[in-house]
Amino acid sequence: MAVAKPPAAEEKPKEAKKEEKKPKEEKPKVQPKKEAKPADEEEDEDYDEEKKEKKAPNPLDSLPPNVLVMDEWKRKYSNTDSRGEAFPWFWEKWNAGGKDGFSIWFCHYKYNDENTQLFKVLNLLSGFCQRLDKLRKYGFGSLLLFGDEPRLEISGCWLFRGTDVPAEMKECDDYVGYDWVKADTNDPATVKLIEDFWAWNGDFGGRGAGFHDQGKVFK
Repeated sequence: MAVAKPPAAEEKPKEAKKEEKKPKEEKPKVQPKKEAKPADEEEDEDYDEEKKEKKAPNPLDSLPPNVLVMDEWKRKYSNTDSRGEAFPWFWEKWNAGGKDGFSIWFCHYKYNDENTQLFKVLNLLSGFCQRLDKLRKYGFGSLLLFGDEPRLEISGCWLFRGTDVPAEMKECDDYVGYDWVKADTNDPATVKLIEDFWAWNGDFGGRGAGFHDQGKVFK
């Protein structure tokens, strides 16, 4: 007797193998390129460097050594009694050869009629001193204010390296606003006036009553 064959089992369709997703390759970050400087700017920089290298030495640095040294004087002025110790030390050095390499100058402001308010005049003096950084190695000065509002007057007394007003002072915009007179240190009255200006007290050649302890020292 024929035996019936059981129906063949249906084969399940094979599932398509899912393609494994490969991780995305991270692209290396590209550093932004630095913008190349224009040729003319590079040339300017090269020129500036060459200019610094070829800069002529300051003629004041080429002067012969002097018995009066600016830094020593500034320390004496700042740390000792002016009339008791600093001034005797200064004049000793001055007379021993200091006057051969230094000079003293008085300055008087040309536009004192415009000095009507104290705070504005003090700002004017502060600005003047701030613009003299190049002079610091070669100069020392005392700028004083005389009078009262609305009539205020500026006068000063300076010590400079060299026998003339240095270029570092002349290059300052404020320089042209003053009349400059070289001090004659052979005159006792002039020597006393110099001391008055640097000590911030005294007769000031007859102007002492108008000085109220207002001014600026550059050192």
